[in-house]
Amino acid sequence: MKYHQINSALFVKNRKKFMAEMKPNSVAVFNSNDIYPISADSTLPFAQHRDIFYLSGVDQEESVLLLFPDAPYENQREILFLRETNDHIAVWEGEKLTKERAFQVSGIRTVYWLQDFHKVLNEMMTYADTMYINTNEHYRATVETETREARFVKWWKERYPAHNVAKSNPILQRLRSVKESEEIDLIQHACDITEKGFRRLLGFVKPNVTEYEVEAELAHEFIRNRSKGFAYTPIIASGNNANVLHYIENNQQCKEGDLLLLDVAAEYANYSSDMTRTIPVSGRFTDRQKAVYNAVLRVKNEATKMLTPGTLWKQYHVEVGKIMTSELLGLGLLDKADVQNENPEWPAYKKYFMHGTSHHMGLDTHDYGLLHEPMKPNMVFTVEPGIYIPAEKFGIRLEDNVVVQEKGEPFNLMRNIPVEADEIETLMNE
Repeated sequence: MKYHQINSALFVKNRKKFMAEMKPNSVAVFNSNDIYPISADSTLPFAQHRDIFYLSGVDQEESVLLLFPDAPYENQREILFLRETNDHIAVWEGEKLTKERAFQVSGIRTVYWLQDFHKVLNEMMTYADTMYINTNEHYRATVETETREARFVKWWKERYPAHNVAKSNPILQRLRSVKESEEIDLIQHACDITEKGFRRLLGFVKPNVTEYEVEAELAHEFIRNRSKGFAYTPIIASGNNANVLHYIENNQQCKEGDLLLLDVAAEYANYSSDMTRTIPVSGRFTDRQKAVYNAVLRVKNEATKMLTPGTLWKQYHVEVGKIMTSELLGLGLLDKADVQNENPEWPAYKKYFMHGTSHHMGLDTHDYGLLHEPMKPNMVFTVEPGIYIPAEKFGIRLEDNVVVQEKGEPFNLMRNIPVEADEIETLMNE
């Protein structure tokens, strides 16, 4: 891994929190992700399943975590199963976790090779009444590929039909949405790497550079700072491309007078950051561009203040919509009749701001969190309003990552990333 090793104390805490929520006499199993084939002998880069990483720190394929807090013997309560390493694997694939190294990473003392998994699991099932299976129930998930986790669940149900079944996901949705201080530090580190990439761009972007050249500059800066690269597929959208919300082609030339919308961010140690900035390709905003830019900035700043304990996500978006409506009236994009005659299910402001303002973030860019439950301290949210005007051939979105605080305004993890229009112009023209 490129990142510095994380202290295993974080994963020890995370397991304790999860096991405290398990039913009596129950087992939970978590699987690594597959390595996905492309064609011939090619594969996609490995990306660890965030749940097993959250609970163990193990960042390696073909790994399994078993938790059984009520096991009759102490050495059966936390067990890791790893692919057995050897000299041949070391030569062809590089270092894999040894049992001792796995303990250093995870804090788990009982480590078996994966070939022993079925034998050990069978013994645990003779003691247990319930199995926690790990299904993906994120509100944005659309999974068409059969995952390693899904194959395990199918096999387990056939092999042990008499046991009760419980779900890990509701527990993890609550636990992962509230970050430990170590996790906030890791997200902050990802944000700091993102800042370096953005500042690099301010001296690079000018008329006639291409969107993919901008992408390359960011990738260079991210990787040289121990990131694997982008936390998600980067959006580098010049001119009217910014009005395509998930524009990822990044293959056009940035033209004089255009704006460049950058929804780009680094990951660090599997933790995401999520930034959006919009900058003038020529180094100066026009008066109209700046007026819209500052309207978006005001919405972002006011929306940020609302992310406090007890806030309900759905009501929060209603209030943000009111602020955006006021700004759009001021810009002349809406008039009073538009607002008076609006459809409550799709308010007038949605013509220019059609997506949500905030989502949970952390190990996943769109992280776990139950949106019907009130916000809590140490939850991390994005704040990302935008105004999109195809008729004027530009769109503007601004996005920061903030931590909900026990008291006072949220803490902005991107406080050092330039966002004021005047500062961006100054930096681009130095």
